[in-house]
Amino acid sequence: MNRYWFSILVYFGRWLIEGSPYVVLIDVGFTAWSLDRWKSELWENFSIGVPWFDREANDAVLFGFLTAWLLGEVTQCDSPPHIVAHFHEWLAGLGLVLCRQRQLPVATIFTTHATLLGRYLCAGNVDFYNNLAEFNVDKEAGDRQIYHRYCLERAAARCAHVFTTVSKITAIEAEHLLKRKPDVVTPNGLNVKKFSAMHEFQNLHAQSKARIQEFIRGHFYGNLDFNLDKSVFFFIAGRYEFSNKGADLFLEALARLNYLLRVNHSEVTVIAFFIMPARTNNFNVETLKGQAVRKQLWDTAQTVKERFGKKLYESLLIGQLPDVSKMLDKEDFTIIKRAIFQVIFHPEFLSSTSPLLPMDYEEFVRGCHLGVFPSYYEPWGYTPAECTVMGIPSVSTNLSGFGCFMEEHIADPSAYGIYILDRRYRGVDESCNQLTSFLFQFCQQSRRQRIIQRNRTERLSDLLDWRYLGRYYISARHMALAKAFPDTYCYELQDPTSTQGFRYPRPASVPPSPAHSLHSSPHHSEAEDDDEEERYDEDLEAEKDRLNIRQPYSSTYRLQNSVPEKN
Repeated sequence: MNRYWFSILVYFGRWLIEGSPYVVLIDVGFTAWSLDRWKSELWENFSIGVPWFDREANDAVLFGFLTAWLLGEVTQCDSPPHIVAHFHEWLAGLGLVLCRQRQLPVATIFTTHATLLGRYLCAGNVDFYNNLAEFNVDKEAGDRQIYHRYCLERAAARCAHVFTTVSKITAIEAEHLLKRKPDVVTPNGLNVKKFSAMHEFQNLHAQSKARIQEFIRGHFYGNLDFNLDKSVFFFIAGRYEFSNKGADLFLEALARLNYLLRVNHSEVTVIAFFIMPARTNNFNVETLKGQAVRKQLWDTAQTVKERFGKKLYESLLIGQLPDVSKMLDKEDFTIIKRAIFQVIFHPEFLSSTSPLLPMDYEEFVRGCHLGVFPSYYEPWGYTPAECTVMGIPSVSTNLSGFGCFMEEHIADPSAYGIYILDRRYRGVDESCNQLTSFLFQFCQQSRRQRIIQRNRTERLSDLLDWRYLGRYYISARHMALAKAFPDTYCYELQDPTSTQGFRYPRPASVPPSPAHSLHSSPHHSEAEDDDEEERYDEDLEAEKDRLNIRQPYSSTYRLQNSVPEKN
């Protein structure tokens, strides 16, 4: 429904996600007539001027004033509740600043998922992390014509009762660029769907891998001179930021990996996918032709198979052994010969309706063997996190929030299929060599070792579940209440950015390194690499890992003059 309050359009309902929370939507366009008046007020009270041509910043001004108005209305009711308002990113930050300026009885939290200036600086190929303390932030923001945006973000960070960010690496960035050290690190989580049987996600991997193999057969039609059963699929995905996302490093590492595989006479073929949406004119015609031929060959084979089966059945019915030379007649051969012709049709990319690769992104990820994300600037990193919850090993870096989080929680990340590349303390060439080493080690694993490693990777999904990570947000809210209403709430903080007593040990069983796996793996046999149905039961090891999942830090939250209650 919608209601008009003082010429303001507000929508109220439920958000159609798990839990169906209530949601209030404010139409900023409906109050655009107030923009000039509010921008004047912004300049008079905060000396922040927003240029007329920055539409995104104009929307941020409208949303900020409307948010502050809404919270002001709520706090004026009889017996108002204690409110916590959590603002994310600079676009929402003005509402927080106005709440503090108007002295509204609201506990405020501001979260930056990546600093605005940090994104711009890294896009300019600067030596970002080694010069954080040296940047003249006002000049850098002004040179990039984002000074007004930077001021909004910095004001929100400085005014908030509690300032948070999504990772330790971004906390360091925020401390230097926004001039305030975050109070709490609130990592990003996922809604993890756990399977009742451990092997179920392995089955999904096999099914999706088979569909990717079909795409490969079409893509390399006429040049399929390698064994698909001895091929591994790597992929990188994300915005088309060639250096920030590490695509340049991945390409160079693939070239070096290719050399290593050749000189070591490896039978493994690596197929790398770059899933980076970019502006294109059309699909490659030869690619379309290959997929069309593959599909037509499959349809032809199915037709001939049905005809063959019918003839075999009729021969057996009359009690005669089939004459194989007569099972295929001239009509069958004509059908086969016609298969060299194709039909080309218009595709969509990474969609279940695509003619090239008819798979959704989640299905595609499940079908790959390794995700490679050697990012230089990655405040969190949802792509490796998504790989983890689907049981797919991944490569990330110690400059990504995900990589730092896993290093903190896991004693030996690579044993669990989390390869963390050092891009902070090594040069580009050294990092590239390390990435090449990771990829080469992965290529040396047997099929059985990859299955074991995927089991371990999937077990880490508990770390990334909102049911666990939500406690960081709860802690931030309790802290904000204690700061905003000190007479009512008390919060005792004990090192909120650490994760004491919460580290996965190195697995007790076979490590992923091929050099030690043959004598360490239980139930090993010479034919195990060809036995895709064999499963490795790690229930005991998994239970040991679960016992290591403990609350990362303890915090005490209580009402004043009450018995302390553990958070």
